[in-house]
Formats: sequence, structure tokens, C-alpha cells
Amino acid sequence: MKILVLGAGVVGTAAAFYLSCDGHDVTVVERHSAAARGTSYSNAGLVSPGDATAWASPAALKMFIKSLYTPDLGIKVRLGLDPYLYAWSFRFLFQCTNARVRENTKAKLRLALYSRLCINEISAETGIGYDARSRGIMYFFRSQESLDHGAAMYGFLSEHGLDIEIVDRNRMADLEPGLAAARNNIAGAVYSPMDQTGDSRMFAEALAAHAEQKLGAKFMFDTTVEDLVIEGGRVTGVKTSAGRLDADAVVIAMGPESGLLGRRNGIDLPVYPVKGYTATVAMDDPSKGPTMGGVDEDRMVAYSRLGDRLRLASTAEFTGFDRSHKPSDFKRLFETGQELFPGAFDPAKAEVWSGLRPMMPGSVPVIGPARYKGLYLDTGHGHVGWTMACGSGKFLADLVAGRKPEIDPQGLVYKG
Repeated sequence: MKILVLGAGVVGTAAAFYLSCDGHDVTVVERHSAAARGTSYSNAGLVSPGDATAWASPAALKMFIKSLYTPDLGIKVRLGLDPYLYAWSFRFLFQCTNARVRENTKAKLRLALYSRLCINEISAETGIGYDARSRGIMYFFRSQESLDHGAAMYGFLSEHGLDIEIVDRNRMADLEPGLAAARNNIAGAVYSPMDQTGDSRMFAEALAAHAEQKLGAKFMFDTTVEDLVIEGGRVTGVKTSAGRLDADAVVIAMGPESGLLGRRNGIDLPVYPVKGYTATVAMDDPSKGPTMGGVDEDRMVAYSRLGDRLRLASTAEFTGFDRSHKPSDFKRLFETGQELFPGAFDPAKAEVWSGLRPMMPGSVPVIGPARYKGLYLDTGHGHVGWTMACGSGKFLADLVAGRKPEIDPQGLVYKG
């Protein structure tokens, strides 16, 4: 089949790779000048099945409400005149039950564990390098109360396939010497040895080049998707800034813009943009930095080591499609990074960035056929798009080919 994939982030690029492996004639349409220049450009760098707990939960609902009047939380909601934020929030509310968080979390974890295997298979088969580390991720807590709550949350993940170890501050520092200087401010941690880290931009760029050079995929950069072409209940192509492109099938993998294109064509696709901030800096003294990825669960700051670079990430900000940032947005991020890794880096040398995560109300991505024949979705991965990209790409390719997916599709296949 002739297939158009809309979006060359790590999700769209992975989908294009697997579809090309199946022998399809694949063209990827991307508005930026290269792969992974949007959401995938600078995420936390974590390939983290351990971060599979669904955002929508009773605890998240409380924090969502608290963010309306507390400026320093990791979640920030700025209510304005965007009616879609209110509609999305209403649907988020209905996902915040204990029953829904369990089902959503199980679906996310299943896909995340599968995707981790897919990433490693691709890397082994193609030789793609992306500053990967497979030492695990340390999820740590600053109070005993939050540690107890976290242990229960990660215990649920453990029951469904995640290998974890609950550790005290001393065991934590043994496993992660980079946190030794900060151990007295930490109560304990959950260590997930199955998790890993890597640079999603490097991976997506290399995978796009491999798909193009070895598998015959084509990438149309600097090309904006304007609308779908729908004829007789079937998608037959796409209108772009370079003209009409015809196809037998179309895959929407446009990150936060996916919802805009879907709603324009009557598709119930409640993807909303959630802004995050990152800083990437070459470490002045790598010996003082982390040896694995980590998450400060109480401050909602994540980090990873990418070669001799340190990536710091934080915040979930509901501000529509605003991608702007200012120095004060990174103040708490740098303060936390310097507290955890004193002497490792100079914030003045950091490259700062902000981007938008495509979030579904239940925080589970949508994959598979949509309203019109020939139309497929692979979007809504939220803050774990890098973690889930390759698994969702392979899952989608199986659906397109009519094959039985390698994992249970429960909770993943689009039903809108």
C-alpha cells in the first residue's frame, strides 16, 4: 500500500520504519526541516516503563485543582478562553477514579514494556546509537509519607510485570553514586533496573535516515499538512503546502496537532497540548553527575545522562499551543539539578527548550483505525512518547497488515 505518515517525531518515524519493513510505499510528511524537531526534540530522555502510572487519578485531580491557586507546583493550569481545555478537563475528570487509573495504567505499562524491547531490537539490528544507558532509573522521594505512597503505586506496576526494588537512601546512593551528596534530603527510592535512557532526537534522526536509505521510505520536510482528503467515506490523500498527496492509507502521528486535524474532520480525538521544559548541558565534571536516569517525584523533576550531557526536565503546564519560555521557567529546574549534583554543571551553559506533549484524558495513546476507511491513528502518548514510540509503531503496523498484535490490544485500540 501507499501510506502517508503525518509527523516525523519519534512516534511517526517509528511507525514509518515498521510500515516500510512490511514493504509498504511510505512517505512521511513533516512541517519541520528534520525529524524530531517538535515534541521529540528534547524530552527527559527516559525510556521508562516505571513511569507508566496514568496521570488521571484521584491524586492528580487534587493537584490539578490545587495548581489553580499554587504557582510553584509541577503541574500548572492557566484557565483562559480555550473551550477545548474545559472539554478536555471534563473528560479527564471521568478518568480520575481508582478503577480507571488501574485499567489505564495496565494498558500503558503493557505497551511501555513491549516498546522497550522494540527499541533495543531496532538498535541491535540497525546499529543506531543514541547515547543509550541501560542502568535503570531511580524514582526517589523526599519524605517518608511520599515514599510510602510511591511504594504502593510502584507495587501495582510490579504486580503487572515491572521489576523494582524499594531502597533506603544508603542503598540508593550505592546504586546511584551521583545522588550521594543529596542523600540526606531523600527518604528513599524505587529503583527500576528495567528502565533505561537515551536521546530520542538522535534515535529518530538515525531511524529516519535508515528507513530512507535502507527501506525506501521518503521524508517530505518543510511541508505542512493542511487537511485530509475524504471521498466516499474513505481517506484518499492529504492536502499539504506542497499540494495534494494521494494514498491508500494515512496515519496521523502529529503529536499535539493531531487533535486539531482530527476535530476538523469530525473525529473524536481529545488530544490536548501539555507544555514541558527541559535544559541540556555538557557537564563540567561528569564524575559528579548521575550514572542513570532519575525522577525527583516530589518536585516532579526528571533527568538523564546522555553521554557527558545532563538533561533536566520538569513541569506539566496547560497553556494551549504556547511554546514560549522565559528564564524564570527554569529557575526551580536548575536549583533542583544543582542540589542533586553539586559541581557537575553550569546552568549558564545550558540549552533551554520548551515543547508540547500530546495528552489524552486517560493518558493512554490511541492506536489503530479511525472514523474513515484508510485512516489510522498513532498519537496521544503524553509525557512517555519516547518510551512508547517503537512499541506503538510495531503495534500499528500489525493492525495495518491485519496481523494479530504481539501484545494484548485491550485499552490501546482506538474506539472513538
